[in-house]
Amino acid sequence: MAEKLVDQKRDLSAGLDPLVAAEIDNFEKEAQAFLGGGGLGDAFRPFRLQHGIYGQRQDDVQMIRVKIPHGTMTADQMDVLGDVAERYTPRKVGHVTTRQDFQFHFVKLEDVATVLRIMAQAGLTTREACGNTVRNVTADHMSGVCDDTVFDITPHAEATARFFLRHPVCQKLPRKFKFAFSACEHDHGLVPIHDLGATAVIRDGKRGFRVTVGGGLGAAPHIAQVLDEFVPEDELLRVIEATLRVFDRHGERKNRNKARIKFLVKKIGIEEMRRLVQAELATLPPAENGNYRDPDWALLEEEATHPSAASLGQNGYAPRPG
Repeated sequence: MAEKLVDQKRDLSAGLDPLVAAEIDNFEKEAQAFLGGGGLGDAFRPFRLQHGIYGQRQDDVQMIRVKIPHGTMTADQMDVLGDVAERYTPRKVGHVTTRQDFQFHFVKLEDVATVLRIMAQAGLTTREACGNTVRNVTADHMSGVCDDTVFDITPHAEATARFFLRHPVCQKLPRKFKFAFSACEHDHGLVPIHDLGATAVIRDGKRGFRVTVGGGLGAAPHIAQVLDEFVPEDELLRVIEATLRVFDRHGERKNRNKARIKFLVKKIGIEEMRRLVQAELATLPPAENGNYRDPDWALLEEEATHPSAASLGQNGYAPRPG
């Protein structure tokens, strides 16, 4: 039996990007230690959340949240999600969330690493789907379909999702951070209720975004305010990073109920928020020096080797192994 499990692990790990494989191996090791009463102890909870795994009230079962950036997936990926539901959830169902994630409940902790490997083989990731980090990047489902589409924002949403995955600036934010894109003024992406949002606009023949900050629902709903009326598309990732740095430096870390960026914007005002973002931008390298990928790219070179590369982050601060 033990040899069969080793063979299964070897087969599922074959061809995975080394960084992805190592992360899953480490999760498996810590999960086994936790089940045995050792390992990280209380620190296992934030470690688990970083990998997109929630505990449930029932013993030894988990909820797995899979990020589907901009709500787009392939038929093969849908088959994989269906297979996971059939094989690893007792009710054989998954749930689609309002923020374009998939969730699976009642997965045994001992099976989680296997599920992560199966999904990684298909280019799916759970990394940072939970916890105080940049959550799944959602996007207008009508982009390119609605007659009023300014331009297709799907590549920009994909670029944003990959750039900030594993990015050092968003590993320990004061609170979770949600980002959304809309492709037209009809706002199918629901930008005003997100921490940060971008709506496609064209100014003087150039593509860009109106960026808003500080939206959110919950017990204290806020409508996002305009951070910048026009951010050129090649500057968008820099503006997002600068905003995250402001949130990381100035956000509330003692009172969890007041820790979202909407409370920071309310506290300091939108003008001060703009000033702080501009100050951070002055410290960041220019977009044209290669630290920020052109959001028009559609396929990373590494994906030609294996789709697990899609679950890696793409940013200038976390170079890929090898």
